[in-house]
Amino acid sequence: MEYPYSLTDYVKSVKEYMQKNCIIYPHVIAHSFGARIVIKALSEDKDLFDKVVITGGAGLKPKNSFKKTIKKAVFRTLKPFLGKERLAGFYSKDYLALSPVMKESFIKIVNEHLDDKLVLLNGKKMLLIYGEKDDQTPLYMAKRINHAVRESILSVYKNAGHFAFVDCPLKFNLEVKEFLLS
Repeated sequence: MEYPYSLTDYVKSVKEYMQKNCIIYPHVIAHSFGARIVIKALSEDKDLFDKVVITGGAGLKPKNSFKKTIKKAVFRTLKPFLGKERLAGFYSKDYLALSPVMKESFIKIVNEHLDDKLVLLNGKKMLLIYGEKDDQTPLYMAKRINHAVRESILSVYKNAGHFAFVDCPLKFNLEVKEFLLS
């Protein structure tokens, strides 16, 4: 990657790939970050994809707990006085492992919230599959999507986390197959 990608860049890449390979109106299964791309792409062109399955979908503004709010305030207060190295404990392991360009992309992408785009997805057949124990994209996010997109169906998997399709593969495959064939 030569420059930090934004979500718009990813959507553009998907559209270019589809056009180059003559992919027209496909069904889509998107997990986590992939859901960000799908939601943004559909908000620009509702007819880009046919049926959509989102599992552990990211892209909505997270709720901040009291603890997280305090942690952010402490970080902002200390950042001008201490170097990033001394504040490493405030960053996720995933973030710290990224190259400088990828860190810029990460920041651009996680700070773009798609809550206001959801209303543009009405009329789209969508299956939402979330794990009850998903701590990366919690169930409240799935409920927000389900509430905003009237034609969406929410399926919650007990004892499943962010990778519901790994935690419950048979259930996931059967439900997705039924949805796509209906």
